[in-house]
Amino acid sequence: MTTLELQKMAVKVRKGVIEGTHAAKAGHPGGSLSAADVFTYLYFEEMNIDPADPKKEDRDRFVLSKGHTAPGLYAALANRGFFPVEDLLTLRHIGSHLQGHPCVHHTPGIDMSSGSLGQGISAAVGMALSAKLCGKDYRTYTLLGDGEIQEGQVWEAAMFAGHRKLDNLVVIVDNNGLQIDGNIADVCSPYPIDKKFEAFNFHVINVADGNDMEQLAAAFKEAREVKGMPTAIIMKTVKGKGVSFMENQASWHGTAPNDEQYAIAMEELCKLEEELCQK
Repeated sequence: MTTLELQKMAVKVRKGVIEGTHAAKAGHPGGSLSAADVFTYLYFEEMNIDPADPKKEDRDRFVLSKGHTAPGLYAALANRGFFPVEDLLTLRHIGSHLQGHPCVHHTPGIDMSSGSLGQGISAAVGMALSAKLCGKDYRTYTLLGDGEIQEGQVWEAAMFAGHRKLDNLVVIVDNNGLQIDGNIADVCSPYPIDKKFEAFNFHVINVADGNDMEQLAAAFKEAREVKGMPTAIIMKTVKGKGVSFMENQASWHGTAPNDEQYAIAMEELCKLEEELCQK
């Protein structure tokens, strides 16, 4: 897809986040919106996947370590064709396959159940190691929150990945600067994030604007060229990106929009979509 096509798709993903969380009256829109661009880039450009065969053996794997941002992942999967877009409106409903955190047993396209913060990266490291041991060439990607990396298990996994030289692993950190309790630097600062991953023998790529498709494209291209060590992409993003009243507001970490807020958010996203269509 072209950069413009990816930008348009990212707006559709953002609309899916708002529609899903509004219908559920629950969920996590803030971090889903900050990661909407990387979800879009991964599923529409980067990864070797097939919606018609979600479990194909040679597919690339993705683990959403910050599992609470499932609304963004679901929106990307739905628009990619893994299940109907209409299913997004059943988010968190009883009987729906789209629950508050990803479940590998119920949702097409999910490679690992997640939600307990810090654990997803360990699963991703295991997948990358398995590929190496079995002589497979698939790649594994995992997305972490910057608040999540306050968990010690993240660094145990990083130590192992660096030690085993897992160059088929890409760890992505969504550095939007906010977690449920506020600014990550005030709660328990993980900075400098890049130096920490470097200390565990990662090749580190800093992305100044993780909501910019061209910068994401350059980062993932660089990651593919790295040999002999895993890659960490640290991307600076805006929490709530795309919805003005949600941007850079920790209060939208886990709050669903009400009817009035939903209408405003959808109006803004539809306007952005129209502007992109005119380019």
